[in-house]
Amino acid sequence: MIRSTEALGLAGALALTASLTAPLAVATPALAADLPGRAAPPPAFTAVPVFTWTGFHAGVNAGAGFGGGGGTFTDATYGTVTPGSRDAAFVGGGQIGYDYQFTPGSGFVIGAEADIQGTTFGRPRSGLVGTTTFTDIGPSLDWFGTVRGRIGYAFDRFLVYGTGGFAYGGGSTPSTASYYTGTLPSTFRTGWTAGGGVEYAISERLSARIEALYVSLDRNGGSGGLVYDAATTAYYGLGRPKTEFGVVRAGLNYRFSTD
Repeated sequence: MIRSTEALGLAGALALTASLTAPLAVATPALAADLPGRAAPPPAFTAVPVFTWTGFHAGVNAGAGFGGGGGTFTDATYGTVTPGSRDAAFVGGGQIGYDYQFTPGSGFVIGAEADIQGTTFGRPRSGLVGTTTFTDIGPSLDWFGTVRGRIGYAFDRFLVYGTGGFAYGGGSTPSTASYYTGTLPSTFRTGWTAGGGVEYAISERLSARIEALYVSLDRNGGSGGLVYDAATTAYYGLGRPKTEFGVVRAGLNYRFSTD
């Protein structure tokens, strides 16, 4: 009987414990749901920098020149003179400049650029005075340079532009010039240039371009310079006839930081 009583007491104690802990078990998930979450915070927003063409640049270029002839002119003493022409030539060199973009991203761009070029135009072939061949000992065109303004419009990393300004150039005289007994002209001449191009920024610092120029180098007020030298019994082309040619070239620029 005593053991039965103890068993009943133990059973009652267990039932009481179960009745007390049941509400706690139900409440625990609810309490856990009310606790603040441990999710990772969203990543911070980083703005993508807007590209601008503003800044200094320097680079190299290479291409071809076409049509180095000076055309036919009339000499007051000897009549119609046809200077020798030049073939297409390799043109290559370097450039340096500065651009300013009014609104980063897309907008107008202005700038200035100077370049110096070597050529393989060389000197023109011997020409004609009427139908008689004469020896052209005038200066060759071995190099030229330009100082130009640029204005264009940028579509983010793509720039379309026009350019124009001052041009100059020079060369040397041939060995046959030593046969002439008179005074030889200067090899330096000046003129103008105009053209345009497109440029694309490959990266923040590197850009590539294709450009076309027309170059006109005048004779600087001189005549065609055709003379008959009685001492050598020969006609000589002495002067610096007007030289006009086109240039198509590709270039690569390094753009310096403006930060």
